[in-house]
Amino acid sequence: MARASAHQTFPPSRLPVKSNPRFDAAYFQRFYESRASRVYGKAQVSHLARAVTEMIAWFGGEIRDVLDVGAGTGLWRDWFRAHKPRARYVSTDVSAYACERYGHEQRDIAAWRGKDQFDLVVCQGVLPYLSDADCRRAIANIAAMARGFVYVEAITRRDLEELCDRERTDVTVRARPASFYRRALGHHFTALGCGLHYSKRGPLGFYELERA
Repeated sequence: MARASAHQTFPPSRLPVKSNPRFDAAYFQRFYESRASRVYGKAQVSHLARAVTEMIAWFGGEIRDVLDVGAGTGLWRDWFRAHKPRARYVSTDVSAYACERYGHEQRDIAAWRGKDQFDLVVCQGVLPYLSDADCRRAIANIAAMARGFVYVEAITRRDLEELCDRERTDVTVRARPASFYRRALGHHFTALGCGLHYSKRGPLGFYELERA
């Protein structure tokens, strides 16, 4: 059965998308576009995308469809276009600026749940900006659209205190303990370590020590 075009758009969500003014041009310039102050760039995301996709291949997974939640400057999408161009890639962001500049679908993952399902959902750096209730809703919406793997990055209270470069990291996020995310994700996914999770509805099995 033929899959939809890589440029397919989803129908509008039931709730209107309100772009958070916090994620404006100045925000993206400081944390993602300026080489002097950005959190990471193309080289770092290339390493990460290669690692995630190779681990999925090792586990026996296929990547035909990808959803990028909070796609920002589109670095994951650019990597997939260069290295896995046959994968259908849907990139979303709540920021009107990011959507206009980088060509994403404007979606609020706390309110939007599409009908399509994906072999890989990428959610990098989004969840710490959401309230506890919205974070749980976002994870449930991601779970509903994930037929396989999910990569999640969410800095925790301990990360902010001990690891984050406070000059390059936006520290004005919800400083939650890791247990909050593990509990919310654990309802839907098996944790595999290094941010990688697998839907409990999926058919693959994992050795005990492959699980986090």
